[in-house]
Amino acid sequence: MGQDLKIRYSDKELEGFRALIEEKIEKATSHLNLLKSSYMNDGNNGTDDTSPTFKAFEEGSETMSKEANTQLAIRQEKFIRDLKNALLRIENKTYGICRVTGKLINKERLKLVPHATLSIEAKNMQK
Repeated sequence: MGQDLKIRYSDKELEGFRALIEEKIEKATSHLNLLKSSYMNDGNNGTDDTSPTFKAFEEGSETMSKEANTQLAIRQEKFIRDLKNALLRIENKTYGICRVTGKLINKERLKLVPHATLSIEAKNMQK
């Protein structure tokens, strides 16, 4: 039981999370750029019935409405912001600590949701 009372993740563990988060930021940023370029190019090309159709099969995002694209971009920007905040918490060595219970957030949860600030326990309390 004593193991659960660790106050924070070790520097080595934090480094592992940092690598994971930086990779996610990189992917999210390139996804965001794709979204932005696809809705900025929307309607600029008068050749609507030629190239986009076969491309739509490759990239479902081409067929999405501008609104849906904008919503995705906004979500993606928030995700990137959350991930960057997680990096700050790694710097401050407060990463992975639930802001409600003060306990460590389960490692598996952090791998799935690296920007989580709540443990499952605290999340369930909010319902």
